[in-house]
Amino acid sequence: MRKLLRVLERPLKKGTTIESYEIVKLLGMGGFGITYLGKVKNSKNDVVIKQIRKYSLGSKKGIKSFQVEKDILSSISHPYIPRFIDERTWNGYQFLIMEYISGKTFEEEIFIYNKKFTEKQSFQYVLKLLDIVKYLHDRNIVHRDLRIPNIILKENDIYVIDFGLARYAKKENKQIKLSHQEKGLMRDITFQSDFFAIGHFVLFLLYSSFEPKTNKEKSWEEELQISSSAKRIIRRLLLFETPYENAEEIIQDVKKIV
Repeated sequence: MRKLLRVLERPLKKGTTIESYEIVKLLGMGGFGITYLGKVKNSKNDVVIKQIRKYSLGSKKGIKSFQVEKDILSSISHPYIPRFIDERTWNGYQFLIMEYISGKTFEEEIFIYNKKFTEKQSFQYVLKLLDIVKYLHDRNIVHRDLRIPNIILKENDIYVIDFGLARYAKKENKQIKLSHQEKGLMRDITFQSDFFAIGHFVLFLLYSSFEPKTNKEKSWEEELQISSSAKRIIRRLLLFETPYENAEEIIQDVKKIV
């Protein structure tokens, strides 16, 4: 039944008003939420409006996810993380109102605008990302979704958005082991799961400049012309070698190559 509701559920229409906020357009539909660009009524102030999906209202997992996202965002303050603004209930739905970050995601930069990143540029952005991740981990928060659609580039600064999967880390932050279950590794509630995601983030950036010379498929280590230091950092992020224990350890290694 929930699967049917999920398929049939339609987003709110442009112009719909939720008390003092107005829907401008749909931004995306996730597992538990629908996200819109909105604005404060009678103003030009843009906001992000996140609505819990109808099929999730009867799901403890969906409601908990929404509540945890609110708790985490309302407890932190960082210049490169969207600010929590408000919470509203309207017409039987729950909504979170957050700061809107303009700019382009790295997914857009790479696949729509064909932006190319050098090794140095890639790791400079990794360094900026690690500053945000360290802030979160120092507060025992694991983002769990550090993918290129959730990292925004704006005037050479980067922002981390979408805390729908974020959780407080387990008391025992056990190191995770490499397997073929990549999604499982990224979703584990450990700091290493965020590091694993950062490994994939930097590979996306590095591959933006890659020009294949043959149709034969090779590993990233064979294909990418990058320094041995860069390769070792990525191998540790992806858990092929001794995993990093904390963000500061990665920061120190990255600083050596940028």
